[in-house]
Amino acid sequence: MNAIRSLAVAACLLIASTVFAQESLNSYIEIMRSDLKTQKKVLITEAMKFTDDEGKVFWPMYREYELEMSKVQDNRIAILKDYAQNYETLNDKKTEELVTKSFDFQKDVISLREKYYKKAVKLIGIKRGALWAQVENQINNLVEAQISSQVPLLK
Repeated sequence: MNAIRSLAVAACLLIASTVFAQESLNSYIEIMRSDLKTQKKVLITEAMKFTDDEGKVFWPMYREYELEMSKVQDNRIAILKDYAQNYETLNDKKTEELVTKSFDFQKDVISLREKYYKKAVKLIGIKRGALWAQVENQINNLVEAQISSQVPLLK
């Protein structure tokens, strides 16, 4: 769970991005992403207790999922950066734009999770696929809670 705390720190840095060089911030985000991916793999492995056959088919699918999810998460980072850059001067138009982008991000996350749940079911069965979806959801909810707790509310 250190990775989750680290991701919260990265969210704080996003909000304070005007203080740090953009290049340093992006490097830090990539380090945190890598750490989170490692921690998630450990948690999923512990929760799933894969057989050898399950592991052989699950992990390649999961790598695909993580690659696609990274692209979706790039949108979240862009939204947070945009919010941070405009926080002091948000007008109605910019606020509406950010809210719409945030809803679109959430829809993309759900759509991707659903797509890969269906793939997991085909590979490891309904109950095992559902268990993975449950574990993945719990981890992501913790990460989201940490990030959300660090983002200041509108003025």
